[in-house]
Amino acid sequence: MRVTIGVVLAEDNALLRHGLVRLIGAADDITLLGSASDLPGLEKLIEEHSPDVVVTDIRMPPSNSDEGIAVAARLRAERPEVGVLLLSQYAEADYALTLLSDGTARRGYLLKERVADGDELVDAIRRVAAGGSVIDPTVIEGLVAANRQQPSELDALTPRETEVLAEMAQGKSNAAIAASLVLSERAVEKHTNSIFSKLGLSEEKDLNRRVSAVLVYLQNRR
Repeated sequence: MRVTIGVVLAEDNALLRHGLVRLIGAADDITLLGSASDLPGLEKLIEEHSPDVVVTDIRMPPSNSDEGIAVAARLRAERPEVGVLLLSQYAEADYALTLLSDGTARRGYLLKERVADGDELVDAIRRVAAGGSVIDPTVIEGLVAANRQQPSELDALTPRETEVLAEMAQGKSNAAIAASLVLSERAVEKHTNSIFSKLGLSEEKDLNRRVSAVLVYLQNRR
């Protein structure tokens, strides 16, 4: 019997929720276990189904503030094996930084406009379920384009190293970065080691170094 990825969904907009249900349900390797329109409903689904991935709006009833962020933080502490893919109407850097503050593994942040592409949505679910991370390219582009007035730790990086780090911030592996930038994997490895050294991360484990480097990048690109 084929093992599928169990997903629960939370979205308060009924029309969008029905669309997401349809898109997720079309994937052969993903099983939608239930959908909710508010935080209490989402919490009930999580308790009942123990999903592999939670796909949730950031803002939903009862307070329409940061319910999705709060769910992600609670699951990181209580059920770290559960992935969370946040959906947002806006590219909000602070939300992305908060989501990744305890690590990038099994975390994703996508704009709602992008989930109209069902392939992109289900690919993000798969990547998060597998332990990876997904950050919407629009969020990254906005952070990169932000005007930096103060000296940054990133100023020591070469333009190519900055490009590699920007790709890393999207949760890409060295192989994926190499394909995107038309480099060899060996060249990407050399660039990443240089990035870690310049950012003072040489002594940490590889996963921790990648997480720390991404956070330095995001924090300095606001």
